[in-house]
Amino acid sequence: MRLILDLGNTRHKFAVYNGQEFVSTGSEPHLTTGHVAHVIDTYAITESIVSSVDHHDDDLEALLEAETRLIRFNHQTPLPIMNLYGTPNTLGKDRLAGVVGARVAFPELPVLVIDAGTCIKYDFVDAQGGYYGGAIAPGLYMRLKAMHNFTARLPLIEPENYTVLAEVPITGNSTTDSMRSGALNGAVFEVEGAIAAYKQLHPSLTVIITGGDAGFFELHVKSRIFARPNLVLEGLNAILNYNLTNH
Repeated sequence: MRLILDLGNTRHKFAVYNGQEFVSTGSEPHLTTGHVAHVIDTYAITESIVSSVDHHDDDLEALLEAETRLIRFNHQTPLPIMNLYGTPNTLGKDRLAGVVGARVAFPELPVLVIDAGTCIKYDFVDAQGGYYGGAIAPGLYMRLKAMHNFTARLPLIEPENYTVLAEVPITGNSTTDSMRSGALNGAVFEVEGAIAAYKQLHPSLTVIITGGDAGFFELHVKSRIFARPNLVLEGLNAILNYNLTNH
């Protein structure tokens, strides 16, 4: 059994796999060594991978190293794709794991991964498994917050559950509605435009969306997209499997 850990800035996510078969998942604001030890004991974990952009207790990795065969994911970890990014040492681990997950889900197809979280990240892997990079743009709440922070009079609109917004009028009839229209509809237009541009270059393109705000774009983007909420965890498991098999 395998334990997959994605230690992000706002949440620590984990998943348990039996080889390639998904078993369980969960998330916490901060995973403790006690929590991880419980998962290891419960599922008899023998292999693990940890991807971290957050500071975490050294004891956590010490526990994983003592109890499992541990892979620490970084830009030097061997991958089942070709990483052609110009500055791999600055590349976000979640972006890289996401495109690996996309490649596993749709082998031999060009795939655009859209990760809609704090930022909206676009990452492209071609039909031959070459990863070139993509784009990073402000996320939904970041757009709203920026309008407040960089002006004198625009209000701060607090985060919402955007996935339940069945309609965002294109013409706002109040300041807050106008801000929502600009931020939310503007993001939809951006996503639609990015998909259209990639499809011009790669007509057989498949689009995957993931991240906390993926539900909003599922609801509002007209292009066909596949939602995979655990894409990064899927990619990390594929990276672990590749290293266990080949190294």
